Amino acid sequence: MASSQTQKLSREDFKKQKIIEEQRKAGTLPAEVDPETGRDINPHIPHYISQAPWYLDIQHATLKHQRAFNSAESGGQLNEWYARGARAGPAATKYRKGACENCGVLTHKTADCVERPRKKGAKWTGRDIQADEVVQGIDLGFEAKRDRWNGYDPQEHVRLIEEWELVDERRRQIREQQVKEKMEKGGTEAEEVKKEGVVANPKEMESSAAPAARDGGDSSDEDDDEDKYADRADVVGQKVDTKSRTTVRNLRIREDTAKYLVNLNLDSAHYDPKSRSMRDNPNQNIDAQDAIYAGDNFYRWSGDAPNLGKLQQFAWEAENRGKDVHLHANPTQGELLYKQFQEKKAKLSETVKDSILDRYGGAEHLQAPPKELLLAQSENYVEYSQTGRVIKGQEKAAIKSKYEEDVFVFNHTTVWGSWWKDGRWAYGCCHSYTRSAYCTGEAGIEAERASAQLMLADDSSSSDQPPAKSLLDQHVLKAAKEVVTDKGKGKEKKRGDRLGEGDVEIDKAKLAKALETEREKKRKSGRDEQEGGKGKKGRYEFGEDGKEVTEEELEAYRMTRARMEDPMANYVDRDMDME
Repeated sequence: MASSQTQKLSREDFKKQKIIEEQRKAGTLPAEVDPETGRDINPHIPHYISQAPWYLDIQHATLKHQRAFNSAESGGQLNEWYARGARAGPAATKYRKGACENCGVLTHKTADCVERPRKKGAKWTGRDIQADEVVQGIDLGFEAKRDRWNGYDPQEHVRLIEEWELVDERRRQIREQQVKEKMEKGGTEAEEVKKEGVVANPKEMESSAAPAARDGGDSSDEDDDEDKYADRADVVGQKVDTKSRTTVRNLRIREDTAKYLVNLNLDSAHYDPKSRSMRDNPNQNIDAQDAIYAGDNFYRWSGDAPNLGKLQQFAWEAENRGKDVHLHANPTQGELLYKQFQEKKAKLSETVKDSILDRYGGAEHLQAPPKELLLAQSENYVEYSQTGRVIKGQEKAAIKSKYEEDVFVFNHTTVWGSWWKDGRWAYGCCHSYTRSAYCTGEAGIEAERASAQLMLADDSSSSDQPPAKSLLDQHVLKAAKEVVTDKGKGKEKKRGDRLGEGDVEIDKAKLAKALETEREKKRKSGRDEQEGGKGKKGRYEFGEDGKEVTEEELEAYRMTRARMEDPMANYVDRDMDME
């Protein structure tokens, strides 16, 4: 009891109070109610917290003494919010000191003004001074501060729903009108489908015409508000154009069913909400292979679980028969023994089967094709035309060749491409590689064989000739011949020696003649330069007749050449001149 007990309770009253508290904790009796707040008092609150102090003199159960006394009783309520756009009375007629320089309002500063900045503010003009704003000092409580919808007007959402309904209604009318216009133009599409051998369904045509009409609309209609929302007339699972825009309210379509809602019968499989498991099949009358949900045990006994169970059973049976087999201690041994057991078992069954067939016969009845081929059926959807051509489905129509089949031209008995050799196509009747040639029959085949043998003979004869020498070998042989020729003439000139190098024998008479000729050339070139002509350089070149330069001419050129880098080139002996 949450009250200030100044008087001492008797033993009987104390026992009764304890019994009542235990019953309230157990839930057999209702909890105490605070008469001041109207709330229930939790019976599990300790006694030293729920009991009020003696100096407060409270004679009833309450928890008021645990709350702050200084808190405002009229604290912010959940429904209190700011009055947006409210103005306090009429506007002032003249500017007041401390007001906004732009609009003349005292409730905010110039930097916080949200009106359009004026060219000249109200401070300087004194005109169009706005009324003061209503500033509310709302003291929000704990719940009001954390309420994310506080201040929201529900009528705003109602207006939004009305706008959606109007847009959807208008869009439905436009779509119905477009479908009617398309159906009135003529069933050209239905006639084409009938020609291919497919029966036209009016409902399917109408449902397929709706997205076609939506795609064929004017581009200007896409900018309207009606295209912002999805069409309510679309059925779940219907093919919808991906280009059409939809809202969030139509995106989440959950068609799965919780396992505990598969069968609502109370006598069905038990569902454990703590582990979220349902081990048994809720629908026992339906095959587990065809059921939507067959229980957790069905999924648990899938994959390699059956094989592992058979292996464990084999290990237990082998251990009972005296075999030292343990699946966990030596799993490899257990798997090998189980594999050998399966092979022996299959071999024994084949032996028994063969012995029965040998004794009683009937082996021809076991050679029938399997049942899967006899009763072939699949879920692959394929549509065929009246002529047997594939219209729609997974099976692809055979690609025909661009050439005419079974057409023999130019007296050929086979088609082009029936013979192939060395990467070339030919006719198989005459082995002719020319497509536009007439057929020569066996004679063409013999001629082709003879030409092939002739080519092989030419290849063998060419292989008997010595191989062609490389350029390096030819150059070496040529140099060796030149050396031999020079030795025969008595001229020993090493390979690689050039003009003016090595030990050279110079004829003095020829050298004097060459010096005179060289000086004459230099004098002639000097006169040409004085006359303004363009003389040749001092370089020695071939003559006009193309004669090769001799050793004497080269020596004369060297002796008469002007060396500018020689410091003694212009030296003159004065003593010799004086003498």
